[in-house]
Amino acid sequence: MRKLFIFATLLFWLAVAGFWMLSVLAPDALDTPLPEAATTERQWSTADVARHHTADDCWMIIDGQVYDFSAYVPEHPSNPALFIPWCGKEATEAYLTKTRGRAHSPYADSLLLQYRIGVLR
Repeated sequence: MRKLFIFATLLFWLAVAGFWMLSVLAPDALDTPLPEAATTERQWSTADVARHHTADDCWMIIDGQVYDFSAYVPEHPSNPALFIPWCGKEATEAYLTKTRGRAHSPYADSLLLQYRIGVLR
């Protein structure tokens, strides 16, 4: 039992000395951040979104996210004349206020997820 204690104590102090030597010889090695994972999410520019500006091909930017509402335009409960002018544009303020100072419903917020196609770069 005594030999095991001596061996474990020696191993512990060797590990401590090793970490100390590493911090002295290569101080940045322990502080270097891990590389960030590459995003697999599709990124779009405002020019990309601007090309989709019709009722049949309607993309919008809302809060830095890009949405393809092409299939949703006929289903939107309001007059299409209110919705279509925002196709191909940054529409965060219009979405948040319905251009009349009223917020969309939580149901509308949940619908956004199914039309999301990426982020704005």
